[in-house]
Amino acid sequence: MEREARDTLNRLHPLLFQEIVDRALLEDIGRGDLSAEATLPVDRTARGKIVAKAPGRIAGLDVAAYAFHRIDPGLELEHVVQDGDAVGAGDEVLRIRGSARSILTAERVALNFLQRLSGIATETAKAVQAAQGTKAIIVDTRKTTPGLRVLEKYAVRVGGGRNHRFGLDDAVLIKENHIAVAGGITNAVRAARAHIGHMHKIEVEVTTLAQVEEAVAAGADAILLDNMDLETMAAAVQIAKGRAIVEASGGIRPETVAQVAKTGVDVISLGWITHSAPALDLSLLVTL
Repeated sequence: MEREARDTLNRLHPLLFQEIVDRALLEDIGRGDLSAEATLPVDRTARGKIVAKAPGRIAGLDVAAYAFHRIDPGLELEHVVQDGDAVGAGDEVLRIRGSARSILTAERVALNFLQRLSGIATETAKAVQAAQGTKAIIVDTRKTTPGLRVLEKYAVRVGGGRNHRFGLDDAVLIKENHIAVAGGITNAVRAARAHIGHMHKIEVEVTTLAQVEEAVAAGADAILLDNMDLETMAAAVQIAKGRAIVEASGGIRPETVAQVAKTGVDVISLGWITHSAPALDLSLLVTL
């Protein structure tokens, strides 16, 4: 039941990634796979398996599978694990059988996506674990690879995190420069409230406790504490007192997530889980 609930929540619709994978395949193959075509008979079949070479959390299996099937719909694929599963070094992830040429032609693109997304899911899972026992949830940011945001934010969900706004059209986030140009927090919140619909939220980025007070008084739905120290964060949480969601962001490192979570913030947003997550080490091994 737990896996069914997770799969339903995290399922990535093929329409969201097919064009992305198609572009990657075109970029990689160009006018043809010279290596495979020059060395392998057209009728040679093989068996392949993707194996984890390091422990982590798997994400992107459907994306990798699409890459193989886009090259050759006749390839037979077996998912040994599912997105969201933890693997150890040496564990099999995906098995493939069919045309040797097709397997090797799709290999790099399939692995690029699977390694990248699994790396993000792995780092997210570590952050979620660090915040356990507190009310803080781990969310991502818009610091994603251009063109891959839908995939990278999916990987965050697979890792147990949640998504911040997907793009600029999701919600209002009034940052330092908006405040400066608008003439202050109160003016910015008032103008935003008059412009947006009832389904949109307003968040204000603040750097001081005085700004926290002003943002809450102005009716902001959420307060983003930018690069605050732990003591100031805790004080900001007390000022908000449930009147606004409190988000911590900026300067938070993997080793400080637990400390930030204990200040009582509701949300911790982490750019590094997407822009700096190392790829999970996965390898394709092929035999006849």
